[in-house]
Amino acid sequence: MNIFRYLTAGESHGPQLSAIIEGLPAGIHLSAETLNRDLSRRQQGYGRGDRMKIEKDTAQILSGVRWGETIGAPVTLVVKNRDWENWSEKMSPLSEHRDESGAVTRPRPGHADLSGVLKYHLDDVRNVLERSSARETAVRVAVGGVAKALLAEFGIKVGGFVAELGGVPTTVPVEPLETLWKRAESSETFCCDPSAEIEMKRAIDAAQSGGDTLGGVVEVQVVGVPPGLGSYVQWDRKLDARLAMALMSIQAIKGVEVGIGFDAARRPGSRVHDEIFYQDGYRRISNNAGGIEGGMSNGEPIVVRAAMKPIPTLYTPLRSVDMRTHEPFEATVERSDTCAVPAALVVAEAVVSIEIANALLEKFGGDSVFEIRRNLEGYLDQIRNA
Repeated sequence: MNIFRYLTAGESHGPQLSAIIEGLPAGIHLSAETLNRDLSRRQQGYGRGDRMKIEKDTAQILSGVRWGETIGAPVTLVVKNRDWENWSEKMSPLSEHRDESGAVTRPRPGHADLSGVLKYHLDDVRNVLERSSARETAVRVAVGGVAKALLAEFGIKVGGFVAELGGVPTTVPVEPLETLWKRAESSETFCCDPSAEIEMKRAIDAAQSGGDTLGGVVEVQVVGVPPGLGSYVQWDRKLDARLAMALMSIQAIKGVEVGIGFDAARRPGSRVHDEIFYQDGYRRISNNAGGIEGGMSNGEPIVVRAAMKPIPTLYTPLRSVDMRTHEPFEATVERSDTCAVPAALVVAEAVVSIEIANALLEKFGGDSVFEIRRNLEGYLDQIRNA
């Protein structure tokens, strides 16, 4: 059962995106400025499109917070769409504004367009693309900011970097994770390798010139996680399974790895499993498992990667079929990005934060930060000399 539970609502060109979060304890230090930092990061990155010049996303907190702290009630978040004024009639909920002359009837390959209109018996693709758009991730990043604030109360931090973009891999320096996060924040491609960044930007420029798009791989790490989050007793309580589902829920994500992931299938067991040592507590000198064994956190940093496909909206459109005439056409072009891999990193951090927060509340749950901290400290004392 999800304890940190949230729902999002809103369309890409509607008046706003909204989220309601329940299950938050009282006492989390929270402000809109905290959430806006990641909302700003989501709009950055080399290869973003013109919409990032229109939207300057900021979050409003409408309930559940008083004087900078959560009060235990549901938290409501809103992210306004600044372009709404240009779409107020096209996206109006009022029947008198109906105008079918602008209907989108050419589904785009790689999107939810065709499956969506067939599933919901619709005749205008816009009814699908407005909700299936990655614009929805803006409010999920705000929700993730709330989760990060909760985790910070217990010394748990979440960050990451772009590991590959457009087929250009990175060489990650051997440095503390928080140092790597700072390196990534100063990079236009959110990577930690200056030489790789140069090649990535060249690849993006070439794709943009050719009307094409690029994907990549993002890596998220979580430090400060105690052992024992998640469970091995049921399939749906396994922490790695929940993280995989969360990451796969991000638009355009097509693959997930935990730790060394698929590379584990290519190695002998002696080069996969992390040996256990004891010196003032249990420790490992490698982390091939990515901080998760048997569906539970093991005390090492959690490491997950997600593969993002190239955005399917191309300025050199792919072929499609008009739904009314069944005649072949080039697919409709919606305003889009050449590369949104850096943005995907920020969204991935958000959904990972949400799942870690949920697992933390499941294990140490209480109605206040004070109560959770007491439960966590008691557990850490319990296992310290195990």
